[in-house]
Amino acid sequence: MKFSDLQDDADDSPAAQEARAAAASRSVWVSVGVNLTLTVLQLVVGLYSKSQALVADALHSLSDLVADFIVLIAARHSRKGADDDHPYGHHRFETAASLALGALLLVVGIGMLWSAFGKLKTPESIAVVHVAALWVAGFTLVAKELLFRYMLAIAKRVKSSMLVANAWHARSDAASSLVVAAGIGGNLAGYPLLDPIAALIVGLLVARTGWSFAWDALHDLMDRAVDEEEVAAIHRTLAETAGVSGVHDVRTRKMGDMIVVDAHIEVDAALTVEQGHDIAVAARSRVMQRHRVLNLMTHVDPHKRPDLDHPQPDA
Repeated sequence: MKFSDLQDDADDSPAAQEARAAAASRSVWVSVGVNLTLTVLQLVVGLYSKSQALVADALHSLSDLVADFIVLIAARHSRKGADDDHPYGHHRFETAASLALGALLLVVGIGMLWSAFGKLKTPESIAVVHVAALWVAGFTLVAKELLFRYMLAIAKRVKSSMLVANAWHARSDAASSLVVAAGIGGNLAGYPLLDPIAALIVGLLVARTGWSFAWDALHDLMDRAVDEEEVAAIHRTLAETAGVSGVHDVRTRKMGDMIVVDAHIEVDAALTVEQGHDIAVAARSRVMQRHRVLNLMTHVDPHKRPDLDHPQPDA
């Protein structure tokens, strides 16, 4: 899902922002409650039933619980306004939190893999699990799927890509719970190796998710541009501004869920400095109203005349 899909009819008034923040916080606290319950239930039943796959899923739920608190902290700090040390605000706190979350999941996934490989090396140590493990795995699968649907609905309403990512993380948890249920079922059917194999697959899923989160966050922290479709939409908004004769060198960089933009706009060379400035202000206002742009820096060039920063090619 692209962030642009979340922006239609956005209301950015202070009251609307507070309402979205409250809804986002509520959804994360619901996730905290679900993950706390599942962690305790899976760990207790997993140890009792001797199911390594269920214990691995309990550790997965525990990492989700920690991730929920990271999201809460990030959401709180990213809403802080600009100050002398952070003139563009604190939006990248969310990106830093995503990097921390990815690193956490990667470490947890590697730990699961290590444990599962240890069991596979000594298959004689694998016990037959209790049927209670299968019931808990099924309950976890349903709970995670319902949590995903709830969190995704909230994420769409509050227009937060971080919450969208957290919702899809819950969906990936549901997929891992399905693998766990299959592994436990196989163990009960007389194939004991399937339980640690399920734990191994869960570890791979967790590690892969962690790597994906961390890699994306790292690129965002290195000023990665937004996708070409969104750049084209910003370019179009600038070009359609009254008085703008041309647009070039539109550059973007992500700032949390927002974008910082630099652009060169071309105006009639016969206009006064004041008139050119007014056109630039109008262009900036239009872009910031229509797109998730935190700030737009414009450079005004005379139309069809080369500028020193970006000389145009010969006709």
